[in-house]
Amino acid sequence: MDGAAGSGTHRALIGSSDEDLVDGTVAFVCAGLDAGEPVVVAVTEPTGELLQKALADRPQVVWADWADVYGNGPAAAITAVRRLGERHRTPASPVVHVVLEPFAGPDQDTWREWQRYDAVLDHQLDEAEQLGVEPLVVLCVCDTRRVPALLVDAVRATHPLLQVDGHAQPNPGHVDAAEYLTTLPVPAEPLEATEPLMRADAVRDLRGLRRDLASQAGGASLPPGSEPALEDFLLAVDEMTTNALRHGRPPVDLRLWAGQDRLVCTVTDRGAGLQDPFIGYGPAHGDDLSLGGMGLWLARQLCDHVDITLTDDGVQVRLTTVLR
Repeated sequence: MDGAAGSGTHRALIGSSDEDLVDGTVAFVCAGLDAGEPVVVAVTEPTGELLQKALADRPQVVWADWADVYGNGPAAAITAVRRLGERHRTPASPVVHVVLEPFAGPDQDTWREWQRYDAVLDHQLDEAEQLGVEPLVVLCVCDTRRVPALLVDAVRATHPLLQVDGHAQPNPGHVDAAEYLTTLPVPAEPLEATEPLMRADAVRDLRGLRRDLASQAGGASLPPGSEPALEDFLLAVDEMTTNALRHGRPPVDLRLWAGQDRLVCTVTDRGAGLQDPFIGYGPAHGDDLSLGGMGLWLARQLCDHVDITLTDDGVQVRLTTVLR
């Protein structure tokens, strides 16, 4: 960790007591309000109860529903945070202060996506600051009593500033967002060591592939009620296969697995694309999805995990949907 430069608008409050969390957050909120700028808070219920008591005399604070920001997972939260700023920014007050509390819960299978979220948000805030657009000043609250140590470490690495004694100070442990993302390990998927439900080599006929995928996956013994997740998963597979055929280099190979609790698909081509670690965390052409460029972004919204691995032979995209 080298104290790499990052956004001057992205700070973390890492606390281990109610007092730590309340004092640091109240200082951040009051600084924004005293400057005449909107303040939006999206935190979990326990933290929200503490803060609402402490900020009872500050009716200007906007309390956003945590689930509206994070309920669709960390990849979708990147867009949701940006839209918070759009919703509350005014011509008179273009800067919006936002208090966030990313919270992964106990399922370790989700943690790597939350690690990625922190770094991607850091990059997007830094990029916006450099371009002078969509100014957001973000404080991310981390309660070390509730957040697993691995994710506390992620918070320490992905925020260029720390909120200490009510003020922002440089974080010597901050890591460049691109470096952080590219050095995160991609865990092995046990299903890949088993015989796939379906193999398709040198794919050319997308119409036939879609039909075969739906037939093979639909015939697997999936948990009751998993039909919507299966439809989303197959749409993501279709998008990524289309991307590989259009933008990669042949041959394009596909493998599909269906386990008791998850669906997994790998799409491999021999090109050198997808090397940008931030690709797919927003539609390529903004909110106008009619312009295309949304395949990887859509896959990130529809699947629990999207893992991209670059090899000497090309690139592999692994899509995973957990069947809950």
